[in-house]
Parts: sequence; structure tokens; C-alpha cells
Amino acid sequence: MIETTKNSICDNSIYFLMWGWGTMAACVLEYYMKAVLNSPYHGMAWLIIPVLFIVQFVIAFRKRKQENVKTFIGEASAYLWTALGISYCILVFIFAKIGWEYCFPFYIIFYGVGTYVSGRLIRFKPMAVGGLLCFPLAVASVYVDFDFRIIMLGVAIFISYVVPGHLLRVKHKKQNIMNV
Repeated sequence: MIETTKNSICDNSIYFLMWGWGTMAACVLEYYMKAVLNSPYHGMAWLIIPVLFIVQFVIAFRKRKQENVKTFIGEASAYLWTALGISYCILVFIFAKIGWEYCFPFYIIFYGVGTYVSGRLIRFKPMAVGGLLCFPLAVASVYVDFDFRIIMLGVAIFISYVVPGHLLRVKHKKQNIMNV
């Protein structure tokens, strides 16, 4: 059952890669706009997120039509990421009200929770370790200025989404070659 779920999640590495690279692009763009250009509109870099949601829903809708078997771990993972996605959206409203100064430590914590739990569910150590590394980053990020928090968020995304996503992709391709 775990292998079936691993194959399914390996196949779904597109989500980790899409969200990882998309969020990193937003981090780089916001940092550039704020620190280099000194633009008051630096927060507009995050408008990529609604686009990623739309792309994810299109991909998920197409994949759902092809899905043959549902596993407990696969469903648990879907519930986890749905809850985290809702939590990310709620945080937007909270920080829009109280200020954005300390938003990134909270996002880093949630990235860590999602990737740690997912990594443990599918027994994929690089993802679990990437998630765990987010926790000290979240703590450290409260001791630096906002500009550096943006960079720390990018690092958290890189170690918890991008690297594990690429490793999952490689693993999936190897499994497909072996199954042919």
C-alpha cells in the first residue's frame, strides 16, 4: 500500500515542483522589488499564488479522471494539504489585518509541517528532513529583518519542496523504466 502511494505521490511531484519553483520565484521577485528597487509594491510578487492554485486545480482535475485506486495514505496526504492550503489562505487575511512583518515564519512552519508529514507518510526521507529543517529556519527568521526573512522563506521552500520534488521525480522516472 505504501509503495502504491509512493508511486502516486512520486507521480504527483509536479505539485511540489510547481509550488516550490513558483513560491521561490515570488520570493526572489519580492526581494528584488523591495531591497533593490525599493518599490512599495513588492507584495505584488505574490500574485503568482492564485495562478498556481488555478494550475493545480486543472492538473488535479485531469489526474482525478485517471485515478484507479485510492489508498489511505494518499487520502490522508490530500486531507493534510487541503487543510494546509486553507490555513495558508487564512493567514493571508490575518496578516493583511495585523501586518506582514512576521508572516514568513508562520508560512515556513506550515511548509515544514506539510513536507515533514508527507515525507513520513510515504517514507521518503529527503522530504521529511527538508520539512524538519524548516523549523529552525522559522525560529531564526524572527531574529532578522524582513528582507532577509524573504530569503529565508526561499531557502525553506528550496529544501522542503524543490529538492524533494526533484528527487521524487527522478525516483518516479526510475520506477517507470524498471516497470517497462
